[in-house]
Amino acid sequence: MTARSIGQEPQLVRAESDGAPAYKLSGAWTSAHARTLERAVDAARSSDRSPVSRIDMGDVLALDTIGAWLVLGLGGRDDQAARPELVNAEPRHLALIERIKSQPPAAVQPAPTHQAWFVRPFDTLGRLIVGAGEDIVRLMAVLGQILVSLVTAVLHRGPSRASSYVNQFDLIILRAVPIVVLIALVVGAIITQQSILQLRNFGVAIYVVDLGAILMLREVGLLLAAIMIAGRSGSAITAEIGSMRMREEIDALSVMGVDPYRALVLPRMVALVVGLPLLSFIAALAGLVGTAIVAQVYGDIPFDIFLERLQSTLNMRTLLVGLVKAPVMALIIGLVAINEGFKVQGSAESLGRHTTASVVRAIFLVIVADGLFAMFFAAIGF
Repeated sequence: MTARSIGQEPQLVRAESDGAPAYKLSGAWTSAHARTLERAVDAARSSDRSPVSRIDMGDVLALDTIGAWLVLGLGGRDDQAARPELVNAEPRHLALIERIKSQPPAAVQPAPTHQAWFVRPFDTLGRLIVGAGEDIVRLMAVLGQILVSLVTAVLHRGPSRASSYVNQFDLIILRAVPIVVLIALVVGAIITQQSILQLRNFGVAIYVVDLGAILMLREVGLLLAAIMIAGRSGSAITAEIGSMRMREEIDALSVMGVDPYRALVLPRMVALVVGLPLLSFIAALAGLVGTAIVAQVYGDIPFDIFLERLQSTLNMRTLLVGLVKAPVMALIIGLVAINEGFKVQGSAESLGRHTTASVVRAIFLVIVADGLFAMFFAAIGF
């Protein structure tokens, strides 16, 4: 498009063709003159009662998308029978008009209607159910992509970087050990102190060792580790993947032929599944240390008696219950974090919203899964 065509004022001249309205167009029919052209086309359509039969475009110097829409609007775009004959038009102008003509008009979204107060709870419930169903489908899709990436990595199809797995294990698991140990130590001490208060009434304060050992190894140690990982590492995974989505780095990886799931998702998921059982065992040991300290200071139970009672109470079954649940908890945390990360749109508000949703949903699902495991193990007597 030349400077002369841009500066050329468009013209719309009415004529007659066999008694029917016809128009001759000239100048630049572009967005630079959109307001002038729109007023001229509206005036022409309001003054003509019968359909336009012919449009002469021989003197049109330039035409863009806006101009093509206005040319179609001049002949009545919505009425197939009323479309006029376009004469003397350049092939490139005709091609653009045909392209615009083939595009259906955008559907007008109806204005939201005001709902009655008694309908709103059901509407909210329905939206929650539909959203939960969509999330389940997306989680299964993410799980399928992870399994495909895992199989290709195991079969050595393409390069695999062991350093990325080690780095993620360090970031997600090893650096979480201090805070998990501290929380488990404090929670173990609190549970023991409150338990001794009640067990003293029955003269069986020694059973606080059994209670602390079973709780820490079967339930509390794993729950504390999973909740801390969901809040600490799950949010980090969502923020990392979400920020890469915002900056279109994931699309860039795909363009370069790098599988985003294999490069970004698989190392984080492997670190979670492998590391959470170890972290939950460490949390259980820290909780037992807190139990032993409070049992001696508050319950007058010496360390040697504590260890003797602990040895008679614990068995391999108690240890395995916690270790079996840990990989499932890790899988839940990873799937939720990755799914929320890929749902981030191009704004900081979206990133913050999905990061929050990742933490809340992961913690909720971890607690629900732990309850289901507890009922299952109780049903089979394990």
